Amino acid sequence: MLKTTIPFVDLRGKTPVDLLRAFPDKASGLIRASTFLFGWPSHLLSYFALPFMDKRSHAWLTETQNPYLYEIETFADILDVPGVFALNTCYEWGCTSGVYRSGESVSLLRVLDWPFAELGKQVMMVRQSGKAGDFYNLTWPAMSGVFTAMAPGRFSAAINQAPMRRHGKSFLGDWLQNRKMVRDERGIPPEHLLRRVFETAKTYDEAKKMLSETRISLPVIFVLSGIGAGEGCVIERLENTAEVAELGARQQLVASNHFTSSLTTVGEGWRPREEDSEGRWKQASDILGHDLAPAHFDWLRAPIISKRTRLCAVMDASSMRLLAQGFEGVTPATDIYNLPAESYEQQRKAV
Repeated sequence: MLKTTIPFVDLRGKTPVDLLRAFPDKASGLIRASTFLFGWPSHLLSYFALPFMDKRSHAWLTETQNPYLYEIETFADILDVPGVFALNTCYEWGCTSGVYRSGESVSLLRVLDWPFAELGKQVMMVRQSGKAGDFYNLTWPAMSGVFTAMAPGRFSAAINQAPMRRHGKSFLGDWLQNRKMVRDERGIPPEHLLRRVFETAKTYDEAKKMLSETRISLPVIFVLSGIGAGEGCVIERLENTAEVAELGARQQLVASNHFTSSLTTVGEGWRPREEDSEGRWKQASDILGHDLAPAHFDWLRAPIISKRTRLCAVMDASSMRLLAQGFEGVTPATDIYNLPAESYEQQRKAV
């Protein structure tokens, strides 16, 4: 596979709508690629399913008064293809993340696994701004939420999908019941909460408070690192409940796609997401901060890397260090992006 460079876009003073206007073909390609999740049968089914999913997703975003509704509606108007609303409420992936002590600072490791093809090849580094300051967002055009980002001098954060609630039914029955629960919920989607945090939270403590206390639409795991020694945590969330594990004096604190807190006892149990959540958690727990110091991802091994891996990143908000690389499964799809290795003038690209 031919590797490409992760493009940098300076979006300060602008919005994700401007990003989409600059790269509409990239967004359309990603939506098209998502319809081939299960080959041609799913592509054909998408002609009927996506308009229905869009209608339901749009209605739910409207009913819950989502703060980014107008932006997503504008995405849909620009692209004029089905799938935009569904894509912005989609939440079906597995990830491995963690916070690692690195001398006096803390690094955040993030490996994102998602079944949609081309996400690794098409990932972008976007410099955005909010009331609290600038942040670097690893994202894609027509995506309103934030999943992996760093705010220099403030914090870094990532989202892991939480395990699936069990309801004593089959896998499909549990999944449908959980979708109904989301439909009836009025909390904010986790990826939109994380964007609000990057736009408005000035400190690590403020970010942790918002991620722990704001009502959300479905369970999630947030991983957050700050700029001081010991400033790192894993926040396991239900809609209106949080369990926070602090890095403190530990060398690392990791998360995959199962709960490790008392939330495991809530309800009728939980199904871990994706492949080998426990194995990925154990492997990530064996990584040390100095393993993440080189400007490469040679430490990345199975089971953390898998056929669905799309992105790997290491972020340190105290030193403004950010390494990122797109993947299509176990194969690198981009060159390694090294933020501090490039001058500001080289980075700057106005939309």
